[in-house]
Amino acid sequence: MRDRKNILRLAGLVTLLMVISTLVLFGVVLAAENTSGRTVSKSSDNGKLRIIVFGAHPDDCEGRAGGVAAMWAEQGHHVKFVSTTNGDIGHAVMAGGQLAKRRTAEVKEVAKILGVEETQVLDNHDGELMPTLENRKTFVRLIREWKADIVMGHRPSDYHPDHRYTGILMQDAAFMVTVAFFCPDVQQLPRNPVFLYLSDGFQKPNPFEPDIVVAIDDVFEKKAEALWAFQSQIESLWATGNFEKVVPVPKDPARRKARREQIRNRYARRAEAIANKYRAKLIELYGQEKGKKIMYAEAFEVCEYGRQPSAEDLKKLFPFFGQ
Repeated sequence: MRDRKNILRLAGLVTLLMVISTLVLFGVVLAAENTSGRTVSKSSDNGKLRIIVFGAHPDDCEGRAGGVAAMWAEQGHHVKFVSTTNGDIGHAVMAGGQLAKRRTAEVKEVAKILGVEETQVLDNHDGELMPTLENRKTFVRLIREWKADIVMGHRPSDYHPDHRYTGILMQDAAFMVTVAFFCPDVQQLPRNPVFLYLSDGFQKPNPFEPDIVVAIDDVFEKKAEALWAFQSQIESLWATGNFEKVVPVPKDPARRKARREQIRNRYARRAEAIANKYRAKLIELYGQEKGKKIMYAEAFEVCEYGRQPSAEDLKKLFPFFGQ
C-alpha cells in the first residue's frame, strides 16, 4: 500500500512538473514574440514626419540635405542622419581611429546646429563599404527603428564607391522593410516609406531628375555655419580641391573670418547652381513670383523602389511651399 501511495505521489509530482514546464515554455514563447519585433521602438509623434538620411561619409548628409533637415527640425519633425562609413581616410595627412573620432565629433556638432535629432556613424572603413547582406539588414533595422516616412541616400551612379553602395543598400532596403520575417527582431513597417535620391551632377547612365526642389534661403546661413564645423575637411579637401595637403584653418581672427567666408561662398555657389538649374521646377512649386526670386535650393529625386508619392504627397512630406 505504501508503495502504491509513493507511486501516486511521484506521478502527481511528475504531472505538476510537466504543467510548470509547459507554463514556463509558454511564457518564454510569449516573451520571444514580444521582443522579436512585434513592438515598435519609437512611438507615434502626433503626425510629425520621421526622416532618415544615409550619406556615405560624415558630411554627405549635411551637404546634400542639411537645409531641408533644418527646416523640418524647425517644424518639429524628426530627422536622423546616418554616415555609412566613419570617414577614416578622408584627410590629407591623418587617418585611422584618430580621424574617425574627429569626424564623428564634427557630425555631432553639426547636428546641434541644424537641429537634427539624431546622428549616427556606422563602423565601416572609408572606401570599403560593400552591399552585403549584413549591411542590408543594418539599413532595414535603422529604417524600421526610426519608423521612417522618408528615406534618403545617394544614387547608385555616383562617383565614389561608398556613395554608390550606399545608394544600392538604400534601394535594397526598400520593400524589405515591410517584410515581417526579414530581420524579425525589429517590427516591419506597415507601409513602404518614400525613398529619395540626393542630388548629383552625373549624366551616365542617366542624369539626376528632381521631383522636388526646395528653397533653403531662410536656413542657408545656418547650413553654412554648420558646414564650417567640418574642420577636418576644410583644412584638406575643401582647401586644396583634393586630398593633397593640409591648409590649417587660421587662428588669427581676421584670417579665420576670411577663410570662413570663402567656404560659405563655395557652398553658396553650389546651392545657387541647383536653384538656377532647376528654376522651372521651383516656379512650378512656388509660383512665378516667388520661384524666380529663390537663391538657394536642394533637390531630390523619387526612387522607383519605394512608395510612389503624388505631387501633392510630396508637398505634404516637404511642408514648406505654403510659407
